[in-house]
Amino acid sequence: MPTPAGTPVIEARDLTKVYRTSLFKPEVQALRGVSLDVGRGERFGIVGESGSGKSTLLRLLCGLDQPTSGSITFDGRQIVGRRERDLRFLRDDLQIVFQDPMSSLDPRMRVRDIVAEPLVALGRPAEGRVAALLEEVGLPASAADRYPHQFSGGQRQRIAIARALAPQPKVLVADEAVSALDVSVRGQILNLLADLIDTHGLTLVFVSHDLSVVRHVCESVAVMHRGSIVERGLVDEVWAEPRHEYTRTLLQAVPTLEGLL
Repeated sequence: MPTPAGTPVIEARDLTKVYRTSLFKPEVQALRGVSLDVGRGERFGIVGESGSGKSTLLRLLCGLDQPTSGSITFDGRQIVGRRERDLRFLRDDLQIVFQDPMSSLDPRMRVRDIVAEPLVALGRPAEGRVAALLEEVGLPASAADRYPHQFSGGQRQRIAIARALAPQPKVLVADEAVSALDVSVRGQILNLLADLIDTHGLTLVFVSHDLSVVRHVCESVAVMHRGSIVERGLVDEVWAEPRHEYTRTLLQAVPTLEGLL
C-alpha cells in the first residue's frame, strides 16, 4: 500500500558503515549512527564536503550497498538485507541522476535506447514514451537518433533526467547532478528539476557539496560532517541562522548562484 502524503517514504535509523580496505590499515567509519526521514513529496537535501559520508549514505538509501548496522525502509518496506532480486519494488519507484552525465550514459547507444533502457529492464512498453520524455526535458524528438557525445554537458544531463523519469518513479535522487556542469548551465538544470518535481509530484533527494545549490531546489536539508548529521532543518532557516560551525564554514566557502537562476 502506498505511503500516505506527508508520511515518510524513506526512513533510515541508526545507520553505520565501516570499511576495511586492508588487513594492515585501520577501519574507516564512513557513517556514524545516521537517522533521517524523507516525507512523501518532500524536497530533501543532503549537503557536505567530500568525505563527509553523503555519498555512502546515498548508496545505502538507494539499495546499492548494505549498512554495517541500522535499518532503512522505503514506502514502509525494509530494504536492508534483501537480495537484489527482492528489490524490484525499489527499482520501480526510485531512480537516480548521477553527477557526470557522460560517464552514466552508454556512448555506444543512441539516445532513444538510453531513455527507454529502464522501461525495457522493467518489462514495460517504451514505444511513444521517448519523444514525450525528451520534449519534457527541453530536447527535440530528433535527439533520439543521436549519440551522447553529440551533445553538450547540460544536454546530456537532460537525457539522464529523461531516462530517470521514464519508469514514472515516486522518488528521484540527484547525486551532485549539477557539479560537473558549467555555472551558467547549472541554473537551467536546477530549474528544470524543480519544475519536473512539481509536475510529477515526486519526492526529491538532492545530494550536493554546495548549500547554495540545495537552497534553490530543496525545502529541508541535512548537513553531514565526518559521517554524522550535524544540523538539519528547513533550508532557509539553516541558511539564515546556521547553528553548527561546520555549516557556517560551508556557507562561507561556496560561491552563490544568485542571479543565475
